[in-house]
Amino acid sequence: MLERLNALYPVRYTALALCVLGALLSLFTLVGFGVGGLYFLLFTGLSALGWRDLRQTRSSLLRNYPVIGHVRFMLEKIRPEMRQYFIESDNEATPFSRSQRSLAYARAKGETDKRPFGTQLDVQADGHEWLNHSLAPTQIASHDFRVTIGGPACTQPYESSVFNISAMSFGALSAHAIQALNAGARRGGFAHDTGEGSISAWHRLHGGDLIWEIGSGYFGCRDEAGLFNEDKFKAHALEPQVKMIEVKLSQGAKPGHGGVLPGPKVTPEIAAARGVPTGVDCVSPAAHSAFATPMELLHFIARLRTLSGGKPTGFKLCIGHPWEWFAIVKAMLETGITPDFIVVDGAEGGTGAAPLEFTDHVGAPLQEGLRLVHNTLVGVNLRDRIKLGASGKIVSAFDVARAIAIGADWCNSARGFMFALGCIQAQSCHTGQCPTGVTTQDPIRQQALVVPDKAVRVFNFHQQTLHALQELVQAAGLQHPGEITAHHIVRRVNENDVRLLATLLPEVPAGALLQASVKDLHNVYAYYWPQARADRFGLI
Repeated sequence: MLERLNALYPVRYTALALCVLGALLSLFTLVGFGVGGLYFLLFTGLSALGWRDLRQTRSSLLRNYPVIGHVRFMLEKIRPEMRQYFIESDNEATPFSRSQRSLAYARAKGETDKRPFGTQLDVQADGHEWLNHSLAPTQIASHDFRVTIGGPACTQPYESSVFNISAMSFGALSAHAIQALNAGARRGGFAHDTGEGSISAWHRLHGGDLIWEIGSGYFGCRDEAGLFNEDKFKAHALEPQVKMIEVKLSQGAKPGHGGVLPGPKVTPEIAAARGVPTGVDCVSPAAHSAFATPMELLHFIARLRTLSGGKPTGFKLCIGHPWEWFAIVKAMLETGITPDFIVVDGAEGGTGAAPLEFTDHVGAPLQEGLRLVHNTLVGVNLRDRIKLGASGKIVSAFDVARAIAIGADWCNSARGFMFALGCIQAQSCHTGQCPTGVTTQDPIRQQALVVPDKAVRVFNFHQQTLHALQELVQAAGLQHPGEITAHHIVRRVNENDVRLLATLLPEVPAGALLQASVKDLHNVYAYYWPQARADRFGLI
C-alpha cells in the first residue's frame, strides 16, 4: 500500500510541494509588498528552483530531491571548516572513503583534482604508503595502457585496458546505471563486467565491450532446473560484444555465501536477462553444480572456452582456504588446462549489501589474496600463461599502481564507477530507495539518472584516472604500469621505520613449488602445498 502511494506521490517531492503550496497561500494574503509579498517571493523562488531541479540533468540527487537536495550541497561547501564533523559522521567513519569519493566526483565531472597545502594524510602513521620516484622521469605518448589477455588455448585474445568496470549486475544496478556504464565503456574502449545477473538488453544497447560473468545460478545459460545449459551459453558467448568469459567462484563482499533476489524484485526485464520466472525468488547457490573438484573446474573452463569460439576464459575468486587454491593450481599441472585469466577479489571490496560478518570477517583482503595467487603461479612456472586482474576498493591511480606492484596485470573498479554515476554512499542499495537512481528498480527514481550525462562522467573518470596513472609511471621513470613492482612501493611500519613492499611481502622463486621440497618457503606453502590434491578441494 505504501509503495502504491509513493508511486502516486513520491514523498521525496514534499519539499517542492510545500513550496508551491506556500506560494499559493501567500498569494491570497498578498497586500502590496508587505510580509505577504516577501513570503510570496520566497516560496515562488523556491518553487522555481525546484522546477529547475526536476528539469536539469547534471545532478541525479536534485532530480529526485528537488529543493531539499541543495542542503546537502550547502554542507559540502562548508566541509573544510567542519572537517572534523564530516570525518566523524562519514558513513564509513574514515576520511579515506570520503577522499576517494571526492576524487572520483572531480574526475568524472571534468573538474580539477589538484589540492593545495600538501597531503591531508598523516605521513607518519603506520601503514602510510608511497611510490618512489625517479630523478630521470620518462615521457609516455599515451595513457591508453593495454594488456593482452589470452593464453595458448585462446584464439580470440582481448586487448584490455588496465582499468575496467568491475562486476555489478542488472538488478543490483538500475537500467539507467547499466546503460551509462556501458556507453562510457564504449566511448573509452574499456571493458564492462556484467556481474552474475547476465547480459540484459541494457548491456547491449550501446555496444560496449562485455565480460560475461557466470555465477552459480548460471543466469542467461540455465535450464528450468537451474543447471548449466550449453546451447543458451553458446548463443550469448558468441556475440561479438562479449569479449571474455568469467566464472565467479566467490566474491569479496560475501565469499562462500549464496544470494536471493526476492520474487517481488524480479521484474520482467530482470527475468528475461537471467532466464528465470518473473516474480519468483531468484536463487544464487553458494556452490556451483557444473563442477565439484578442481579438475572438473578446469575442464569446465576449457569447455566454455571452446563453446565461446576461443575467447579468453577464466575465473574470479576471493581467496579463502589456501589449500583449495593450491588444489586448483595442481589441477592445472595435472590436466595441462590453464585459464586465460584469474580475477582476485579482495574481501574489502563489494558495493552491494552483504551480511555484516561476511563483509568484515570472511575472505582474504586483496593484498594477501593477490600476492598468494601471483606467487603460486610463479612457483609453478605458469605466471606467464595466465593474466591476473584485481578488484577490491580500487578507485585512484595509486590504487591501480599498487595492485600492479603486488602482482596484477589489470584492475577492476566498482565503487569508483558508481561514484562517477553519482553514488553518494547512502547505503540504501538493498532497499530500492537509492537517492541517485543508481541501485534502484523504481522507474521514477532511476529516471533521475540521465544516461548521456552520466556516460560522459564514466568516460571522464576512466580517462582522468589513466592520465594520473600515466603521470605516476612517468614519475617512477618507467614506460608502462606493468613495470611497477613491489620494489617501487614503500610502507611505513612504525614511527621510525619504513620498508619496501618487496621486503614485507613473501616471494616465491620461479619453479620453486615444482621442487621435491618446499620446506624452505613461507609456511603457507611449506605446510599446505604438499597436502593439496588436484582431485578434491579438501586436505589429504
